[in-house]
Amino acid sequence: MKVLHLDTNHPLLIRQLAALGCQNTEEYSAPKNEVEKIIHEFEGVIIRSRFKIDKTFLEKATRLKFIGRVGAGLENIDVDYAREKGIFLAAAPEGNRNAVGEQALGMLLSLMNNLNKADREVRQGIWDREGNRGWELDGKTVGLIGYGNTGQAFAKKLSGFDVEILCHDILEGVGNAFARQVGIEELQEKADVVSLHVPQTSLTLGMVNTSFIKNFAKPFWFLNTARGKCVKTADLVEALKTGKVLGAGLDVLEYEKTSFEDLFEKGAMPEDFKYLVNSDRVLLSPHIAGWTQESKVKLAQTLVDKIKARFFVS
Repeated sequence: MKVLHLDTNHPLLIRQLAALGCQNTEEYSAPKNEVEKIIHEFEGVIIRSRFKIDKTFLEKATRLKFIGRVGAGLENIDVDYAREKGIFLAAAPEGNRNAVGEQALGMLLSLMNNLNKADREVRQGIWDREGNRGWELDGKTVGLIGYGNTGQAFAKKLSGFDVEILCHDILEGVGNAFARQVGIEELQEKADVVSLHVPQTSLTLGMVNTSFIKNFAKPFWFLNTARGKCVKTADLVEALKTGKVLGAGLDVLEYEKTSFEDLFEKGAMPEDFKYLVNSDRVLLSPHIAGWTQESKVKLAQTLVDKIKARFFVS
């Protein structure tokens, strides 16, 4: 097989595919229209997030047998059309689920204990103990929306705390020893912490909005390590202002470009983002929850294993 690599990844990807007999071509800089001129030569594509693999691209990929996405989701691929053409789609959520679970826990503990605010203040010579009095996680109810790879990883991390863990998912029967599956109404009635672990789909775009937030019985801490466009930032900011959301840990933002390389097309900072930046109750990171030294290896290995199982093991 001839395989086209469109993003740099861990070298084991190329090394192990070559060992399977694949001919690897690296093209990390050509624009999409130039790649479309050569894509008909390849049976495989490895991509992270450089551009969207849409219907036009797939129509030109006449020999394509698989697309490997070095990441958890497939939102930058026209999944329906690819499957219609019989193309095998492989993502690697197993590769970074532990990293996401760890970061979600870290963000939550930092928010509840005012660690980011306290750190900034001490560096400025401010010693405010009462103003940084925190909350303990024990005794709280944590609601996980989406209970796939990352939701389950986070629940496992939380199992060492004295917390009730609820999960809600569109699939039935996903609850396990770490979380009890419930309807969204029960989760909204009980949750003190809400963590988002859903893919970006037509059902999840903008799902966290004013109506969704108002349906929670109690004020809550909110985490998003999933996809930024699942949250309407303006509605989240309003909830932070009113106190319905006690604090927010956001690894992803509505404003992200598909490439994740920068935030704003023309450098203009939206007013709602200015609020997030200036709030002591908000913790921000640049889409790194699944971005560890270990996950770089595990993502690549997971992808190779899936391609090998599909095409090279009888």
